[in-house]
Amino acid sequence: MTSFSKSEACPSSHELLQYENGDMPLDEGRYVREHLAKCEFCSAEVEFYAHYPQTEDEVVETADIPAPLYDLAESLLSTKRNKISSLDRLLHETED
Repeated sequence: MTSFSKSEACPSSHELLQYENGDMPLDEGRYVREHLAKCEFCSAEVEFYAHYPQTEDEVVETADIPAPLYDLAESLLSTKRNKISSLDRLLHETED
């Protein structure tokens, strides 16, 4: 894996979920929006929440990202850059 990870400067998963669900005050939302413009990891996490809605009770804070979530985030970013998506590969592997 590369250095694709959350840093100490990143909003927590709880904050990102609040942002995605529209449950965040405007001033905090502005900070998160600015952060998302610079941070591919957090952008991928918010996109994950958009595709797979969750409640705040389901978010687990962890220092290490699980391999399947890492692969999903990586494939979402690859798709945004018009690269071959590894998400298709992952989906086809599960169908076999």
